[in-house]
Amino acid sequence: MVESDEEYAPDASDDDLDAHQVSTKGGSARANRQIESAFNEVRRTWEEVEEGEDGTITKTIDSLLQQGKRKRTLKDTTPLQRGIIRHLIIILDLSAAMTEKDLRPTRYLLTIRYCQDFITEFFEQNPISQIGIIGMRDGLAVRVSDMSGNPSDHISNLQSLRKDDPRGQPSLQNALDMARAALFHAPSHGTREILLLFGSLLSSDPGDIHTTISSLVASKINTTVIGLSAQVAICLTLVKRTNPHSNPQKHYNVALDEVNYRELIMRLATPPEAHTQQATSTVDSNASSLLMMGFPSRVIDPKPSLCACHSRPTSGGYLCSRCSSKVCSLPTTCPACSLTLILSTHLARSYHHLFPLQNWSTVPWSHAMSTAHKHKSVCFGCQAPFPIHPLRSATQILKATLPTKPAFSDARNAESASTEPSMAHLSRPRADSVSRRKRDEDQTISESGRYACGSCEEFFCVDCDAFCHEIVHNCPGCLSREGEIMARNEGSLQNGAAPEGMEGLVTNGERG
Repeated sequence: MVESDEEYAPDASDDDLDAHQVSTKGGSARANRQIESAFNEVRRTWEEVEEGEDGTITKTIDSLLQQGKRKRTLKDTTPLQRGIIRHLIIILDLSAAMTEKDLRPTRYLLTIRYCQDFITEFFEQNPISQIGIIGMRDGLAVRVSDMSGNPSDHISNLQSLRKDDPRGQPSLQNALDMARAALFHAPSHGTREILLLFGSLLSSDPGDIHTTISSLVASKINTTVIGLSAQVAICLTLVKRTNPHSNPQKHYNVALDEVNYRELIMRLATPPEAHTQQATSTVDSNASSLLMMGFPSRVIDPKPSLCACHSRPTSGGYLCSRCSSKVCSLPTTCPACSLTLILSTHLARSYHHLFPLQNWSTVPWSHAMSTAHKHKSVCFGCQAPFPIHPLRSATQILKATLPTKPAFSDARNAESASTEPSMAHLSRPRADSVSRRKRDEDQTISESGRYACGSCEEFFCVDCDAFCHEIVHNCPGCLSREGEIMARNEGSLQNGAAPEGMEGLVTNGERG
């Protein structure tokens, strides 16, 4: 009796039996697509792993981690004029197309989670900016969160979306009209941006969407689209018309997988480039204008009092420097006099976008072991020891393990020397040629584990490299050198000598 491949389903209905049937003619097209996508997701990860000289894969894992850290830190460090005061509207697709599971767990849940991470990162890098959130479902545009600079309110509103299920069709025109209305009163000194996360392949619009796109162009609103299904023609038209000075590929991308989807979203945390005005613009529009801001101080009341922003009793807050109205948190706009209220630290955190920290270069073993840098055996930032040269460490191990040869005659010594394995041959790691080939393929990883600043020439580890470029945005070596120069200048001024670098400017009455 021939064995059957079918599964036994007792007491099942006709629908259940149809689901358990095995087709001998190839099955349905949907089943074939699912099987094909499942096979495409399989990666031969074991072929990417190579054993090190000690027989473990620790070196491969460390290399993959360093690649991820260096990929995040290597950015374009060209100083450009950027808009540090941003007004961004996030449009979320809440239609039935977001129930697909090609992005795990679903497009809907993954988008909500990534949006929460993006809001946190956005306000970390743009503390004096504001965000609003709009959703698309059932052919309508729904307001998820109003325009504000408080990330807690946006995250809590996104959390409430988890209770609802995506349904209906999206309406791109209604969402763009609502976003334009929210950005209409944004001040001219800030940017006006729209981020569209679009998972559907169609848009159910009540009118001509090209009229809406023309209105966005007239309002100088820039649009960025991240697709989850495929490229849509109307989205490409939207990006081209609202970003005439940029390449459309920079503003319209389709997510390949979960990792690429997160990278595309997080890339928008950096402020966009400020393009020059057209020749037809007036001189007044190109001229720089001053922006009035207030820097309030925190106060703690002995008894709770109502705040002007939420009308809730609070004991602590900030008093507006113009009208003395009380607000809960900063940065914000005073509800009474419309004055922008920030702290000095907020401006300092936005300053690094204008003058970013330069990328640090990799240090080869020949440079690290040179006489000028041989003493730099630990990281300048965290004082962690750098790895030892593999040839030197292998030679030390062999010298410690090999027995000492007795004194024989010269002929016996010559004969033994000819039969002994070469010390240089034993000290060479097995995977040296493989690692050299991988280093040639990827020059972003330092073979010595050292990364050098081009200004102060200090060596840092990969963790300090990522920390300084992502969090601190300053070089510890350059800052310490500036402190030493300032200290020497103060001491020289007290002694009556010329400060460092200004000897030629000091005169004794004879030279000018």
